[in-house]
Amino acid sequence: MNGFEQNQQETNINNREAWNEQAYEAWKNKYGIPEDVAKKISKDPHKILSVLNDRFGPVSGKKIANIMGSNGTKAVALALLGADVTIFDYSLGNKLYAEELAKSAQVNIRYVLSDILELDNHELTQDYDIVFAEIGILHYFLDLELFFGIISKLLKPDGKFILRDFHPVSNKLITSKGTTAKIRKHKVDGDYFSKELVESEISYEKYLPGETIKKVLLRKWNLGEIITAIAKSNLMIESLEEEPNLSCDVYDKGIPKTFTIVAKKVGKL
Repeated sequence: MNGFEQNQQETNINNREAWNEQAYEAWKNKYGIPEDVAKKISKDPHKILSVLNDRFGPVSGKKIANIMGSNGTKAVALALLGADVTIFDYSLGNKLYAEELAKSAQVNIRYVLSDILELDNHELTQDYDIVFAEIGILHYFLDLELFFGIISKLLKPDGKFILRDFHPVSNKLITSKGTTAKIRKHKVDGDYFSKELVESEISYEKYLPGETIKKVLLRKWNLGEIITAIAKSNLMIESLEEEPNLSCDVYDKGIPKTFTIVAKKVGKL
């Protein structure tokens, strides 16, 4: 094992431990018990998919992989719309919540408990119609070409890859404080070109007040690095859309908060 591989492995072990601490309890605190959440999703599956609806298109009968699919809300919504969905994720707490959610919604999802970089060859079937990853995924990987290479090995020829994640301008460069338009302040204090690992609170920590949760280690990528890595991975970019804060058009006016890339697999590996 070379130095890079060891660094990736140690980072994965640290982050996997963090995600296996109290994820199930955190999602119950945020969303509620799976039975109640399933009722909400079942009423309008398209609502939980939000801006991804147009990117997915009709999903009935499609084979879809959700990379690091967490608590399963998106996967269950897709299953309710008729898709055959597999989640790849390494958190047991996420898996338990997602499977209870699917059972309550009376749909089937397949949940593979694994680091995406350690999938067995029999999982890399190259027959998925759509592979998608959404919000807070890329910064867990130290080598994007390796990550996108796995995506390519899951997709069938001409299959679609959908990536929606935090925009690097907001994630790497700008610090925002305040919750109203009058007091919301933005400060440019980051390094857009930094390649360093940073220690950060895990995303579910806010839902467990008073608890001490292990920190995660993140590699925050800029947009050029992301696009270049996709282009080198047998994937052809069809669109890149940069998006404002969709939950509020006042606090962060003019600042890109997220982006969505749609790419197509070109031929066979």
